[in-house]
Amino acid sequence: MEDRLQEMREMVRRLNEAADAYYNGRGELMTDYEWDALFDRLKKLEEETGTVLEDSPTMNVSADSIAGSKEPHEFAALSLAKTKKPEDLVKWAEGRKIWISWKLDGLTLVVTYDHGRLSRVVTRGDGHTGTNITHLAGAIRGIPARIKEQGHLVIRGEAVISYADFEQFRLESGEDYANPRNLASGSLSLKDPKEVEPRKITWIPFTLVYCEKEIISWGERMQYLSDLGFNTVEREAVDDPRLSVINEVIDRWTQKVTGGENPYPVDGLVISYDDTVYASTGSVTGHHATRAGYAFKWQDEAAESSLRYIEWSCAASTITPVAVFEPVELEGTVVKRASLCNISECERLGIGGAGTALSVIKANKIIPKVIHVSHTEGTLQIPDRCPVCGSETMICVSPDSGTKTLRCTNSECPAKQLKKYTRFVSKAGMDIDGISEQTLARFISEGWIRSYADIYRLGSHLAEIRELDGFGDKSAANLQASIEKARTVQDQKLLFALNIPLVGQDVAKKLLSRYPLQELIETAVQTEDPECFASIDGIGPEKSGAFVRWIKDDRSREALEELLTEITVERSQTQPQGERCNGLTFVVTGDVYQYANRNALKKYIESQGGKVTGSVSKSTDFLINNDLESVSSKNTKAKQLNIPIISEQEFIDRFAPDGV
Repeated sequence: MEDRLQEMREMVRRLNEAADAYYNGRGELMTDYEWDALFDRLKKLEEETGTVLEDSPTMNVSADSIAGSKEPHEFAALSLAKTKKPEDLVKWAEGRKIWISWKLDGLTLVVTYDHGRLSRVVTRGDGHTGTNITHLAGAIRGIPARIKEQGHLVIRGEAVISYADFEQFRLESGEDYANPRNLASGSLSLKDPKEVEPRKITWIPFTLVYCEKEIISWGERMQYLSDLGFNTVEREAVDDPRLSVINEVIDRWTQKVTGGENPYPVDGLVISYDDTVYASTGSVTGHHATRAGYAFKWQDEAAESSLRYIEWSCAASTITPVAVFEPVELEGTVVKRASLCNISECERLGIGGAGTALSVIKANKIIPKVIHVSHTEGTLQIPDRCPVCGSETMICVSPDSGTKTLRCTNSECPAKQLKKYTRFVSKAGMDIDGISEQTLARFISEGWIRSYADIYRLGSHLAEIRELDGFGDKSAANLQASIEKARTVQDQKLLFALNIPLVGQDVAKKLLSRYPLQELIETAVQTEDPECFASIDGIGPEKSGAFVRWIKDDRSREALEELLTEITVERSQTQPQGERCNGLTFVVTGDVYQYANRNALKKYIESQGGKVTGSVSKSTDFLINNDLESVSSKNTKAKQLNIPIISEQEFIDRFAPDGV
């Protein structure tokens, strides 16, 4: 018996350490797959021995330990019981109407409103007490400062980061996080909202805990939140929760995950009673409210494989190890690669060289992940040279988590210029369709892109591109077609695409309205006066100097000259095509509904001799805002200055009588 108790103590220690790191953004000590397996083993031992240790995670809520002012929850935020068996869901439903929704994989926040205003945002903490992070609310999407409901409102929701935003942040920052949830929890421990905002955290309400209106249907309560403007969790009603129906619903929602329809990380589904009065009558067992909801988690499918080699992929400043193994079939697809995140993860798993025996899953049905090494062959070889530029590498250790990452020491490494290449291929730039930031990062890591001109030479790598994950003959052919189409470009788009400091779309347009491109370049090269373009309306000394310095830089000019051998540049139409807005200055704010977007409206105004600025001032003639009663700063200032506020339709009636 003592041996089993000792085994249980060790399990509890490992699970609690892993949960603490997981919930507080300090890296991943074990995968979800490993945690679930160890948790299930502990629970079984507890049942067999009749003993539950005081700090067992089977009886306690895993808590965040975000620093800050602690506050008790008005309503306890208890955890849900979990199962991997659809039969358990059917039994729990008791034949009553239920709702299925995502079990979002983020950090739970409890948001409270009073008198139509946000009053506090508190983390879940241990379910009874959380950390007040109201000061960060403005940096989290989906938490409005004001709502129409004037009563007391308490809402629970999940702070999540989409897979796309997670990858973009990793590429831009060079910081290392295991997954979006790890980044979200780490971000909410920061003090400065300006640091939090770039992480693009979105709060998605998943239940209305309390409101003063009498709404007893869970579905109607969620609809009420949607009507108030909240972006609520996706959900589906199940009126007849028989096993065949539940299985059908689970299969359909699983397809949404594997098919990439849901942009946010999820680790299962949640079922809730529609009858909230009945749901509130359940008992509390440990830290679970028995009728508050039930969580369903997928059975992860694991496969055994053998490591072929480690590929070191360089994006931004981090060089990431990627396991390339013998292909295996998982969740209906063939998998042969999985990111290992960093050197610490390789060491934790025991990654060696070719022949190392691996177990692989698709975490949450999406992300290939190595979960176990059963046999290590050889040793992990860490490169001392960057795979992109050949410069020396160095191992960096995070002062917070102790995580080891490999980095390139060359500040000019092409991999560190990823954001510049992203702007270059963007729609506003060279408009090369089909090249995402992640694709650029991969091509740079392969060594195929070292200059702007190299993008137009990717055709020489088509055979290799076809073999990349996510590509194939059709994708490679589409990419080549997009590149060929983008060989002809307008001068304004080219100038914007070059990433010249302070030269955005407006500045590019103004410079080229005075000079043709070649004359503009020659003037900048030959001038002794960096402010030679300052007299152009809207340019000024600072922007003129930035442009001249960039053109005079030998490396910049050589890159441009090399690029010009690959493309044909057409001169943009810079003269107004009409006079309907002649001499008038507009500010556009809020959403537009008849023009494709605000840029399209701006383009029309400028084509009619008008001007569009970003802020309201005495020189503004009209503020265009479809929300005429908005209390935004622009509306308020316009009213103070007696500047007319007109809707998009009013603008069309007065200045675009021919329609959009």
